[in-house]
Amino acid sequence: MSSSTELPPSVATDAAPLLQLDDLAVHYSVAGRLGTGRRLLKAVDGIDLEVRPGECLGLVGESGCGKSTLALAVMGLVAPTRGHIRIAGQDIGQDARPDRKAMARTVQMVFQDPYASLNPRQTVRRTLADPLRLHGVSDAAEIEHRVAEMLARVGLRPEHAGRYPHEFSGGQRQRIGIARALILKPRLVICDEPVSALDVSIRAQIINLLLELKDELGLSYIMISHDLGVVEHMSDRVAVMYLGRIVERGGWREIFENPRHPYTRALIAAIPDPFRLHAATARDKAKGEIASALNPPSGCHFHPRCPMRQDRCTVESPRLDPVTAGHGDVGHWAACHFADRTGAS
Repeated sequence: MSSSTELPPSVATDAAPLLQLDDLAVHYSVAGRLGTGRRLLKAVDGIDLEVRPGECLGLVGESGCGKSTLALAVMGLVAPTRGHIRIAGQDIGQDARPDRKAMARTVQMVFQDPYASLNPRQTVRRTLADPLRLHGVSDAAEIEHRVAEMLARVGLRPEHAGRYPHEFSGGQRQRIGIARALILKPRLVICDEPVSALDVSIRAQIINLLLELKDELGLSYIMISHDLGVVEHMSDRVAVMYLGRIVERGGWREIFENPRHPYTRALIAAIPDPFRLHAATARDKAKGEIASALNPPSGCHFHPRCPMRQDRCTVESPRLDPVTAGHGDVGHWAACHFADRTGAS
């Protein structure tokens, strides 16, 4: 892993971003209770992010913060309310009409639940072959070869191609899900909680597989998780999300060793590892529950739970500003009025 200003050689810091989000917002109109009219749910509310070739960006936050909605917007499965999404230079934002087939060859997704994400009536062969046929591969021998090759890459045998999902364990099903995501040779893979539904004994195997495939195939990842241990192990950079907004982003080492936002410190303090020397301590743990995106707090959204809050926090929303300089987006950024006081001593 690397610091916020030094990324691995595989990460092309001088290359154009593979994914760029500019002021991305996804809002929903939700019916109120008992005929009280409609309300606005700001699931994603003004996100600026980028992912470079060869990079793994970890996206963390509690359930309900907007991580999965952001992923669906990048996949083109929900329409942005405002902002721009550029994938490999192609704008797929609110007013764009992207080439869906071209997008599928560029970005794919590994889903959380391997039991629900596979069609129980399709063999593994058909699950992997259908995308190839849809994208113009018609030669049966070539399809069979590519299916067998992809199964081998994810640690399965060619004879597994004739079986159905119910004949596999959870870890094997997730390997099939990974193979399906990679069969079209995408450049960016969004991993939405890819190990949270698996037994603890299997998680490390899937994480290591994802890392091996990243290096072998030159992939970029967005690793979405509420498990900071997974994110720390896999990510080059980390973005922390709270109630639809990015509150901190930077290199994994800066985020974990010198967090500058109280929410990030609270997340790190909650990691159940008694042998870890956290930059955050028990006093940093957040109180209460995350607020509803239908009725977010004024000012800084985190202020009702923040141990550092002051009057300014209740009325003024902090900007995401650089804490330390870096190359482009590689620096350390935090959205806190008192980020200069929050660093570890």
